[in-house]
Amino acid sequence: MCIAQKAEERTAYTKMEENQMEWTKELFNTDKPIIAMCHIRALPGDLDYDEEKGMSYVVEKAREDFLALQKGGVDAVMFSNEFSLPYLKKVKPETTAAMAAVIGELRSEIKIPFGVNILWDPYASLDLAAATGACFIREVMSGVYAGDLGLWDNDAGEISRHKKRLGLKDKVKLLYNIYPEAAAYLGNRDIVDIAKTNVFNNKPDALLVSGATAGANTDTSILRRVKEALPDTNIFCNTGCKLETVEMQLSVSDGAIVGTYFKKDGKFENFVEYDRVAKFMEKVRSIRQ
Repeated sequence: MCIAQKAEERTAYTKMEENQMEWTKELFNTDKPIIAMCHIRALPGDLDYDEEKGMSYVVEKAREDFLALQKGGVDAVMFSNEFSLPYLKKVKPETTAAMAAVIGELRSEIKIPFGVNILWDPYASLDLAAATGACFIREVMSGVYAGDLGLWDNDAGEISRHKKRLGLKDKVKLLYNIYPEAAAYLGNRDIVDIAKTNVFNNKPDALLVSGATAGANTDTSILRRVKEALPDTNIFCNTGCKLETVEMQLSVSDGAIVGTYFKKDGKFENFVEYDRVAKFMEKVRSIRQ
């Protein structure tokens, strides 16, 4: 290969790395975006689904939570079947259909970028993104883990090919949750090594670093280590971002996904409170300045 060709390849690769970082500002129109979680209540087929209240109740509560988040000033929202406990690694068709129905009911009211997350099935999340026009998904898409769900074996290559088959190659961003909640990586590998090989092999649009469960604090020292090792990759704080910790978390990460803190008393099972959202986003805006 001639020197000119090598130089062209290096330039192309540099531009690709820059694009890896720049897409967040283009999509969210800000640095260090806050993606809020809209936790959908239990759906048909879930153990806690309320058959008497039905889907109209699920839609009503999703609308109330979403509008409180949007009005409170978050940069984006991610719809998730958070109350489909215990979660499945391969969800049933009724879950995807119900999620699509909820988002369809809210679609005309959504004024900010949105993503989807069907726990814990990346194929279903991509299906839902294709059906609703979502801009990104969050999932565990690589590695083998052992945890509360049993063995968690992922195929990043097939997931990426499923995305392409759906015509989403340049339309949907993949947010890779590494070291997922309630699980441990099978193999004696440091999280920085996992992050590095994920970037090389799978080219994620962002890497997410999590705590033990939804709402659990993400270790800032781990966030810092991953970001220092991968300065040209978007690294997001995935859990546990609170009013009192957001300045520290954003100082070492490129953004955060926030769910539990926005709820009444900061409790997972409660509904979103507008005042908590507005106060949090006011703090975030001051940090950005």
